[in-house]
Amino acid sequence: MTLPPTTGANSSQTPAAVSTSHLASAVLLFPTFLVGVVGNGLYLWVLGLKMRRSVTTLWFLHLMSSLLLLTLLIPFFIVSLLMGLHWVFGMVLRKLLNTCISVGMFSSVFHLTLTNHPNWSRNHRTVPRAGKLVVGMWLASFGLSPPYLAFRETQVVDGGRIICINNYALSGDWNRAKMQELGRWVNVAIFMVRFLLGFLLPFCTMVGCYVRLGLKMKEKKLAQTKKPFKVMVAAVVSFFLGWLPYHLHHGLKLSKKEMPELVMGALFVIYTFTSCFNACFTPILYLFVGEKFWQVFRTSLLTLVKSSFC
Repeated sequence: MTLPPTTGANSSQTPAAVSTSHLASAVLLFPTFLVGVVGNGLYLWVLGLKMRRSVTTLWFLHLMSSLLLLTLLIPFFIVSLLMGLHWVFGMVLRKLLNTCISVGMFSSVFHLTLTNHPNWSRNHRTVPRAGKLVVGMWLASFGLSPPYLAFRETQVVDGGRIICINNYALSGDWNRAKMQELGRWVNVAIFMVRFLLGFLLPFCTMVGCYVRLGLKMKEKKLAQTKKPFKVMVAAVVSFFLGWLPYHLHHGLKLSKKEMPELVMGALFVIYTFTSCFNACFTPILYLFVGEKFWQVFRTSLLTLVKSSFC
């Protein structure tokens, strides 16, 4: 969901010039935002006020809070996309928005990883202990977000157009070769940390835990309800499909070989939609996973959300 920095190559555009990829992304984001607010808000209402507090409901409550945080940021980017990436909200808000995106992304990933780890499940299946670990996950997410607060800036280019950039060298001298090289290495380091801690390691951990859990269930022939298990599997799959294009797009931008504009534009639309889909449509996916498809249409929303976790 982080918009790519605009380089001098397209700085001559006026705020009214909107590319096809930006327009397509904005069109996809608008209904996604509406669905996300309603879906995540419903979950927070039911999990926070209508259900008995347990480790599972506590986990989902904070996971939905992370997703809602990401959802509420979408309107700012819709406006920016429709103005050709002309940023009208100021540098302070630009920094805060990128920081909130980082916090929401890391916190949702960490909550997924924490809940699916077998040692955590065995040793911390009490609400007080789970609550302390949830607080730790939020603190870790905030701890990984300062770079986005420090490096994200705005720059005025020809025609008064304001673009967003990542000043990884923290220097006002944009054209010095030494500063550009320093900024590139800082950019690579931040990308690697985000990719490893925010995607690869959590995903591998979750897959490994599910394989181990599945083998144990098959070996011991456990006959417990599979609803929570299926909901967690859906969360992991949606996480993988939602965030892979995001990291792929930013990884390709680091390549010294310039990628075709058509490819990067298409990938931009894909990662914008999939990352927002992960934040906004995943709660609806849980309903269909937790219950049979047609039962969704025969059950009240309140009862349906409750039954998805029982």
